[in-house]
Amino acid sequence: MYSKSVEDYLEAIYNIVNRKGYARTKDLSRELSVSPPSVTEMLKKLDEGGLVNYERYSGVTLTKKGGKIGRIVKTKHDTIKKFLNILLISDKTADRDACNLEHELSPETIEQLTNFVRFVEKAPMYPKWLEHFKEFCISREYVCEHAES
Repeated sequence: MYSKSVEDYLEAIYNIVNRKGYARTKDLSRELSVSPPSVTEMLKKLDEGGLVNYERYSGVTLTKKGGKIGRIVKTKHDTIKKFLNILLISDKTADRDACNLEHELSPETIEQLTNFVRFVEKAPMYPKWLEHFKEFCISREYVCEHAES
């Protein structure tokens, strides 16, 4: 298991490379809101750990192992964010909370969240229970249309 910081870097490199085709220190500095010297220091550690290929002034690429970890963390992040969006949490908050939760949840929990998100995405266009949930969030009352008087 890797630290939150290592996972954040690998995910950021993965995201940047997928967007731009390459990643540089300044890209990571911007993406992670850390100083360029901090990025350089971490890249050296990741390189020594066999997770990235880093050459000063020429950027960074992920090794097979680093790419796998980056992809896994990104997938967890996306799943958690989608789940939080289903719960009607704003994109900005969902993204920030997903960043925190992606490192803390067990594989079992991630698997079930993934199953739930996939279930909701494959459900009929707008499932009735989701509409009921939205109404409940507004009114704080549950009204069952099948309730007897």
